[in-house]
Amino acid sequence: MATRGILYAVFVLPVIFSIVFGSAVMADILQEPDRELNMWRIGSVSSHDKSIQIIGLAQQYSTSSPVKVLVSVDDHSYDCGDLYLTIYSGNNVVTQSGFLEQCFVKDNSQLPIDDEFSEILDTPGQYELVAEIKDKSQKHTISASGKFTVK
Repeated sequence: MATRGILYAVFVLPVIFSIVFGSAVMADILQEPDRELNMWRIGSVSSHDKSIQIIGLAQQYSTSSPVKVLVSVDDHSYDCGDLYLTIYSGNNVVTQSGFLEQCFVKDNSQLPIDDEFSEILDTPGQYELVAEIKDKSQKHTISASGKFTVK
């Protein structure tokens, strides 16, 4: 009989205490402003979202022609966010350009605003261009990608 009491005290009570204490801490944290519980989304990147598109990406480029693209974003919650255009060769980053505070809603503009993305890749191969835009608070990101070949 005494061993049963010790068993509860050693194994069961700590589990119950942990659950109660963890729930109280989580409830307190979720009461803070701008806090949310989002367990289903891994990370904050929505890959290949329909609200972002790469415009002007060709299937093939020569080693002497520049890769020039524009980005169109339909989601107004990303207005005045930061745009990043990255070119990958496999898992390696070849080049990345950042365009900060891209405010596009007012003029319904394509990105980058008052700037240009233009890169010449002099090594033949398969590449992937990834366009990512982060919202103004840097909490959420949407992205789109496209593959192309340089010959």
